Amino acid sequence: MKYGRIKLILAACGTILCLTGCGDGKAKISEGMAAITALDYEGALLLFEEAQALSEDERLIARGKGIAYMGLTDYEQAIACFNESLSGSNGLISDMDFDLNFYLAAAYSKNGQYAEALSCYNAILALRPEEKDAYFLRGNVRMELMDYSGAKEDFDKTISMEPANYDRIIEIYECMEHFGMGDDGKKYLQQALERKDKHMTAYNVGRMYYYLGEYQQAYLALEEAKDKGGAESYLYLGKAYEATGDYNYAASVYNGYLNKYGENASVYNQLGLCEMKKKDYAKALEAFQKGKLLTDNEVLQSLSFNEIVAYEYLSEYKEALRLLEQYIKNYPDDETAKRERQFLSTR
Repeated sequence: MKYGRIKLILAACGTILCLTGCGDGKAKISEGMAAITALDYEGALLLFEEAQALSEDERLIARGKGIAYMGLTDYEQAIACFNESLSGSNGLISDMDFDLNFYLAAAYSKNGQYAEALSCYNAILALRPEEKDAYFLRGNVRMELMDYSGAKEDFDKTISMEPANYDRIIEIYECMEHFGMGDDGKKYLQQALERKDKHMTAYNVGRMYYYLGEYQQAYLALEEAKDKGGAESYLYLGKAYEATGDYNYAASVYNGYLNKYGENASVYNQLGLCEMKKKDYAKALEAFQKGKLLTDNEVLQSLSFNEIVAYEYLSEYKEALRLLEQYIKNYPDDETAKRERQFLSTR
């Protein structure tokens, strides 16, 4: 699975149970989970070892280790840890068992073991048929297994359960487009437009048209939505103009948001990408670096990689390589970055 869809899988992990190891007798577990949040996976593993020495909760320790090993892209170890945590169950199915199955399925998927991931989702849905995320994620796995009819059943079920979840409809389209079935994916977008219920704002209309490739319709709706939809409306509006090749106007959209509403990491990231298309690499670098300075940054990985690319275009290869080494340490499963390192090491 590619990065974007793996991110969706990991985002769904733990949605049933948000365990961070907090509470009495779990201090080291809590510290370990905090280290994971800080992307210090090796440090997290050391803290979980300390938690074991202190006889803290064994199931939570194994779970934490599994998440840390996933961060280190050691999926075999992650799978072993999640199975160890599952085996510690007292036989009564709990929220934690469902949480672990989501993580285990994600680890199997990352390891290319899609049949095993499918079994996890089947087990979840056999006991909790209302789990919307499980249907969506099982659909992704079925696409990997070339079970397109089964995937469509899961995607249909997902949408029937949440017909106004336009983010999920777009995610389904993106998944199908990735597998060369974009035309089938677009049918979901078109159906959403045809339903056009009370939840479908101008922002959502604009997004549907954007992914359908109808950019004029997209920016007409998004112009109407931009002052109500916040940063996301501006982002889609700018991207619609970028798709038509009007990078100058797109950049003015992003700058317009920043001037009116203040700093936003996602807007800085898209502005930087737009400036890259304009071949103004110095401005692009400035935008990426401003975005990186912001806290609670959901696009930090993208900003960090794009900063490296900007340095490359500016022929500052030494700085690009320095940053790339740190990037790979933080995001070791990024194969594109590893190939980039090979290129930079020859400059």
